[in-house]
Amino acid sequence: MERARPIPRERDWKDPRAHDRRGLLAIAAGLALTSAVLLTGCDSVSGIPGDEPAEAPARATTSSAAMPTTPSQTLTQAFTVPVGEAPGLPGAAEVASRFGATLERATPVELRSACWMMAPGNVSDMSTGKRAILNALAQPATVTRSLVTWQNAGTTVTFDRGAIASGIENAKQTVCPWVAQDGAEAGPNEADARHTVRRYLARLVSKPLDPADKEGDFPLICKANWDPNGTGSPTPAPLANNSSTLTGATKFADQEIQSEQLRSDYLAVHVPVTNSSGVTQTLTFTLTAGPKGYCIGDVSP
Repeated sequence: MERARPIPRERDWKDPRAHDRRGLLAIAAGLALTSAVLLTGCDSVSGIPGDEPAEAPARATTSSAAMPTTPSQTLTQAFTVPVGEAPGLPGAAEVASRFGATLERATPVELRSACWMMAPGNVSDMSTGKRAILNALAQPATVTRSLVTWQNAGTTVTFDRGAIASGIENAKQTVCPWVAQDGAEAGPNEADARHTVRRYLARLVSKPLDPADKEGDFPLICKANWDPNGTGSPTPAPLANNSSTLTGATKFADQEIQSEQLRSDYLAVHVPVTNSSGVTQTLTFTLTAGPKGYCIGDVSP
C-alpha cells in the first residue's frame, strides 16, 4: 500500500458529509502484485480504511456553480498567499497562489469541488496538511518540461505544466497540484487511477462527477505509446480505436472498484458494470501513469 508518508493521499471518493481524514499523495509504483495489494485497492469500507461507501454510484457531486473556475472567484477575492517565482515561466506563481488562497480559505467540501479531477478523498487530505503545503509554496519553484514544483525540506507540491499554462490563460481557473512529503516525488497515485475509471464510467451513464467533465476538455483515454506487457514496441491504445466498447452501460458499482499493480507504470482497475439488459459483469480497465495523471488504454471482461 502506497500510504507511507505523513500527508497520505491514498483514498478515494467519499460522501462530502463524511469526516475528513488524513492521507498521502504518492505515485503508485513498484508494489508487489499480491492479494494484499488487491485489497488495498478496494474502495469498499472493508478495503481502504476510512473510506465510507457512497449512497449511490457515480453521482454528480456538485452543481454547475461548482465548476473549477468558481472557487477561485469566491474564495480568493482580496486574498493572496506568498508563492515563490517559477524561473522562466511568468504567471506560474500567480496560478499557484490562486490554489493556495483556495486551500487557505476553502472548507473541505469547497476544496473537493475545486479539485474534482483528483480523487476527492486525496483532496480532503490536502485540507489537513494545508500549512505544510503553503510553506512549500513560499519557496522558489523548479520548472521542467512537464512539471512545476515548489518544495521545502518537508513537502513537495507539483503542478502539471500544461495545467499551469491553462491557468495562466484563464485567471478564473483553480489548478490543483499533487502533494508528497519527505522529499518524495509528487504525482498521481493508485486512488487517482481508480478515480479516473470512476469519472469515465460516470460520463457513460450520464452522471458526470462535474458538469465540465467531458473527454474533449479532460481526456481520460490514452492515445499512443501503449505497452502494458513491456514488449518494447508501443502501439496505439486499444480503447482509443474502439471508444464505443461500453456503449449501453447504465450503472456501475462505485464502492466495489478495486485496483492492482501490473508493472511499474500500469494498473488494472476492476469494477462491476451493468448494461441496458440488466446484466452485470466485472470489467477490467487497464491504465498507465503519466505526468498529467492516469489514462485508460483498454477494457476487457
